[in-house]
Amino acid sequence: MSDENSNEMVEKDTINPDVLENIPVTLSIEVGRAVIKIRDLMRLTQGSVVELDRIAGEPLDLLVNNTVVAQGEVVLVNDRYGIRLTRVVPASERMKNL
Repeated sequence: MSDENSNEMVEKDTINPDVLENIPVTLSIEVGRAVIKIRDLMRLTQGSVVELDRIAGEPLDLLVNNTVVAQGEVVLVNDRYGIRLTRVVPASERMKNL
């Protein structure tokens, strides 16, 4: 195999960063979770309170395509909610959860 052919193979196997950077992902913020029985779910009405598994003041999770990538706290930005990141989960830790 000539050097020219091997260079072409490397180029074909390499992901173009411009393409990668334009792939849409879904970001979501998780305040907490709860497990309840369907019976209790059906009894929920306006004004009902569902207790979550988080303690007040605990950081929220920032998920990218359902994988936790960071944690943070709620902030208000021009009358909209946002999240200020307080911890970014290391890539090695994220890989363990895949």
